[in-house]
Amino acid sequence: MRYDRISADISSKLQLDCTPIGVFFVDHVPAGVEILDEEVPSACSIWTRAQSGMFYASAEKHFHCPVGAMVMGFDLPQEIQTNLTESVGRMCRCNYITSEEPRKIPIMKQKGVGILYGPLKDFAMEPQLIILWLTPRQAMLCNEALGNCRWTDENPTAIFGRPGCAALPVAYENSQFTISFGCTGMRVFTETSENRLLAVLPGTKAQEFVNNRMRGRQKPCCPL
Repeated sequence: MRYDRISADISSKLQLDCTPIGVFFVDHVPAGVEILDEEVPSACSIWTRAQSGMFYASAEKHFHCPVGAMVMGFDLPQEIQTNLTESVGRMCRCNYITSEEPRKIPIMKQKGVGILYGPLKDFAMEPQLIILWLTPRQAMLCNEALGNCRWTDENPTAIFGRPGCAALPVAYENSQFTISFGCTGMRVFTETSENRLLAVLPGTKAQEFVNNRMRGRQKPCCPL
């Protein structure tokens, strides 16, 4: 199954101007796929590149952002662990985060040697996660369409902040559409427009999202 139809449906119904990105954590280097060989400043900067084609990025390609590499669940060599400790220390000293936060940052529990990234339309198998750049209105429509905004739910959708990449493990572990304001690093390295939010849709929800929830729900039924 190719995901070009699903990608087209999501893009059309939400009127997206940014390509949905598929993400798949792998335990071996996939055959026949481009391997990212350029240096990138952060894990999130890879997402921007993934809008133009599919490729494999090894764990090492994420190491320039120790926090992002940690969040992606990669095993970190001692040098990167040291850099991570230093980075977290600097963020604490400038009061960007508190000393209690680092140990509570969500981390991918699924271990892999790297990640397959690319436009959702190019995926032949179900991606584990789908990254979307949404305006607040588009995020609202997604949240309502997936039924995540009901006050009767025990765990309604929350909007997360720093680090932006933490939205991926939250979405994956909870199997729930997740929204993030992002972080300073994400805004700098991805050059994302100021009016965009980061949203992550579990791949297992993509077909349901298109077939059962989005049809007829492009406009709110209430003027509020």
